[in-house]
Amino acid sequence: MNKVLLVCAMVLFTTTTIAEEKSITPQEFGNAIKETPGKLVNFIQGEVEKTKEYQAKSWASSKEQMTNNWNTIKGWFGSK
Repeated sequence: MNKVLLVCAMVLFTTTTIAEEKSITPQEFGNAIKETPGKLVNFIQGEVEKTKEYQAKSWASSKEQMTNNWNTIKGWFGSK
């Protein structure tokens, strides 16, 4: 019984939330369009910075791993 009431309550809640759509005025739409280029530039700059940070960490790790690999290979042939 409790499960049925819970399901009914959830259905009623979600349908009322869906029914309450917000309408956008032409002025709000115009402002959103005007702000889009700035938001896009900020997003791209942020992604570039995150990529640079990731690459710096990744390349440093790769350099360390390459050094270890070379030392291991040299160790196989008796020279270090």
